[in-house]
Amino acid sequence: MKFYSTKNKLLRVSLKEAVLTGMPPDHGLYMPETVPTLTPEFLKRVPDLPFQELAFELARYFVDGEISDDKLIDLVSDAFPFDAPLVPLSDHIYALELFHGPTLAFKDFGARFMSRLMALFTQNLSKELKILVATSGDTGSAVANGFFNVPGIRVYVLYPAGKVSEIQEKQMATLGKNVIALKVHGVFDDCQALVKKALADKKLRESFVISSANSINIARLIPQIFYYFYAWAQLPETKRDKLVMSVPSGNFGNLTAGLIAKQMGLPVDRFVDAANRNDVVPEYLQTARFNPRPSVQTISSAMDVGNPSNFDRILDLYGHSHKAMIRDIWGKAYSDEETRDKIRETIENTGYLCDPHGAVGLLGLQEYLEHVDNTATGIFLETAHPAKFKPVVEEIIGKEISLPERLSECLEKPLLSVPMENDYEAFFGVVTRNE
Repeated sequence: MKFYSTKNKLLRVSLKEAVLTGMPPDHGLYMPETVPTLTPEFLKRVPDLPFQELAFELARYFVDGEISDDKLIDLVSDAFPFDAPLVPLSDHIYALELFHGPTLAFKDFGARFMSRLMALFTQNLSKELKILVATSGDTGSAVANGFFNVPGIRVYVLYPAGKVSEIQEKQMATLGKNVIALKVHGVFDDCQALVKKALADKKLRESFVISSANSINIARLIPQIFYYFYAWAQLPETKRDKLVMSVPSGNFGNLTAGLIAKQMGLPVDRFVDAANRNDVVPEYLQTARFNPRPSVQTISSAMDVGNPSNFDRILDLYGHSHKAMIRDIWGKAYSDEETRDKIRETIENTGYLCDPHGAVGLLGLQEYLEHVDNTATGIFLETAHPAKFKPVVEEIIGKEISLPERLSECLEKPLLSVPMENDYEAFFGVVTRNE
């Protein structure tokens, strides 16, 4: 399969080039030249496939001969030694738990798949590959851990100072070795702007092999498609016919992957774009006007994005048709107070503890089911373990929650991050410095 730029559909590159460059030279985003169409026979098999086998079958459509089946099977097996269980909260609402990977967040799926794909693609490179990634929270820890000690690859993680949780910071800034954590004086959008500028810098590209591990990289999106099919497959057969999936959304890579899954043939009636106060996409869905603006800090910090880059991919999927988009996506934004209330209410009524991001997803799902279609089955994505937001969650529910062992271990380690001004020349100097 070839991949084109959202700014130039005549441009065609291989998966290897799309993954290793991260972003086209015209500053667009790579998209598959065709969305694979799954046969009814394949969909009938999906409920019987273990996650790793399902991931392999779906990945083959995008790898398309660039990696042998044997290597792809090994890659998928190594990337996904964990599950994504579907947990019922009621007879028609389910949580898809995506936090059972090493860093307890959904971004483990994308980061681990991408790191192993890049390792395969760079086996014969004479230069070190430099990975640049901006994060509002979970991306950084997932990428840092996914690429840690991978030979021939150095990772630069940019995160906004004071705007990620202590656990998120510890997970990405205590590793050292080939992982350089940069604490930027700014917000996530500033970090993302620095990464985008570096990826487009001809001087850097002439001297180094540079790519991105943000969801602007197509290698992050591809594995996220897999768990949407897996979620559907875990539903009771009688609940699969009319399905709504609610996605807590920040930079919109996760929702983009779900929309691609739908176009491939996944039987989803509609998606809910559940946002926090950073509501530029729900606003667009209601008004057909896209008005990016500086992000606002919330308790669902991984979603604090004011100018989501993956929205360009969604526009591309729908031919920039607002009318077509709103047939598939319903959006709503929620305040921190509503999020707190939902966490508290859910554990009191069901015993299930949401993290702040999953709670936003549940808010969107329940409102959709109540006001739009009360006959559907709903799945919301629970994207991070609540312990990753321990102080916030404990304050909400009024009691202590235990830390998984892997989180408590990283909290004991010293921070190795490097403070950095929101300045491109400073970033350029760090990336070009001889370690």
